[in-house]
Amino acid sequence: MSQLDLNDFEKIDIKNSPLSEPQLLELYVITESYEELFNKRSIKYRTLGLNQQNLSENDYKEHLLKEYTFLKRPVFLVNGELFIGNSKKTVERLKDRFGHS
Repeated sequence: MSQLDLNDFEKIDIKNSPLSEPQLLELYVITESYEELFNKRSIKYRTLGLNQQNLSENDYKEHLLKEYTFLKRPVFLVNGELFIGNSKKTVERLKDRFGHS
């Protein structure tokens, strides 16, 4: 099974350097959905009652820009290809595409 060397990737500490609107737009252009980038498992998602609201794409965008924990992580953007989250399927796709034997 191929392994990923995380040192091969540029890391961005979004806690200390939150995503800018242009960076978020770069991700949106690929996904065409702010909701797809949004972490609905975030504690603040429930704490703020967002899980009880019918959020629009613009709402998701605004929350992503305000609070780093709303971005589903990890995010790998490599050569225009986007891998979001840590589901087994996403990790396997990333390993298959960029892993080393």
